[in-house]
Order: sequence, then structure tokens, then C-alpha cells
Amino acid sequence: MENLLEKDVKGYISSQKYLCTISWRNGTFIMDEPEIIEGKDLGPDPYTTLLASLAGCTLSTLRMYIDRKGWDIPEINISLNLYQENDLELTTTITRAISFPKTIEELKKI
Repeated sequence: MENLLEKDVKGYISSQKYLCTISWRNGTFIMDEPEIIEGKDLGPDPYTTLLASLAGCTLSTLRMYIDRKGWDIPEINISLNLYQENDLELTTTITRAISFPKTIEELKKI
């Protein structure tokens, strides 16, 4: 099976609590936790990074489909968040809202 990415995504953490350096094919970025849980809030936390990945994938997929159909939809907006319930098991729920600047009536005319 062939890897999807040409280079591995790599991560590194030193002695500073929660500060991670992530390397990808063209650069690096840092991830950290907010100060409320003893991070320094120097970069996005892992949950934010996960939601950003889902936002990027959703938007890119929608743009590809819209362009293939030849629809005139110049802008797509997305909003994501998550919450967790810790009953007998930890349950994580991600919410995602997608919106377009045009109304449904305008889109039906396309």
C-alpha cells in the first residue's frame, strides 16, 4: 500500500509541558495547550488542529464538487466545535455547520 503523503508528518516534544513541534513536507508548526491547563497557548491545541483538518477537508471537497458541477458558488463557510460526555465511556461529538452566502432561492436558479 502506498502512503498518501510523500513525507511523514513528524512530531517532537521536549521538557516544556505540552509544547509540540510538528513537521510536515514544507515546514513546521507548533501545538500547545491553553494556559488554563498549564500550557502556554503558543499554538493551536490538538482539538483545534483536528477541527481545522476537518474544516479544510470539507471545504476542499465541497469546492471540488461545486467546480465540477459548474455551479456559481463563490464562497463557502464552515464552523466546527466539539463536546465530550464522560459517563461510562468518553463520547466525543463534533458539530459542523456549513453555510453559503447565497440564499437557497438564489442557488435554485443556478
